[in-house]
Amino acid sequence: MVLPLGPEDAWGVVVDWERQSRWMVATRVWATEYGGRGVGGGVAARTSVGGVGFTDDMVITHWDPPRECTVKHLAKVVRGTGTFAVEPSGAGSRFTWSEDVIPPFGWLGRIGWRVVRPGFEVLMRVSLRRLAKEIAR
Repeated sequence: MVLPLGPEDAWGVVVDWERQSRWMVATRVWATEYGGRGVGGGVAARTSVGGVGFTDDMVITHWDPPRECTVKHLAKVVRGTGTFAVEPSGAGSRFTWSEDVIPPFGWLGRIGWRVVRPGFEVLMRVSLRRLAKEIAR
């Protein structure tokens, strides 16, 4: 998605972990280790609906401001990596959010992931629309 912000400002918004709580659907996010900055920094996210949910602890494995941040998901439910990338685009920046999820629990998890993946992708798209509204404020 294209953001109406320069790369430095866009980076500041997308890695403001606590602010993500305002645009990520049903998720509260906060920095843990090293304030969520740099390789080895930590981030946690609690996703829940109606009191049922899980906490996703993450460690930053790649940190290249204002271009890219990759985290490794450490939770039992969510495994794999997630990447936020920012690049200049016209008068603003292009923001890309990608997730390389490894389904847990062997074959049962692979089947479960096929079932929940479409909903997960919808929630990511809704979150990105909420990010756009957050920036427009």
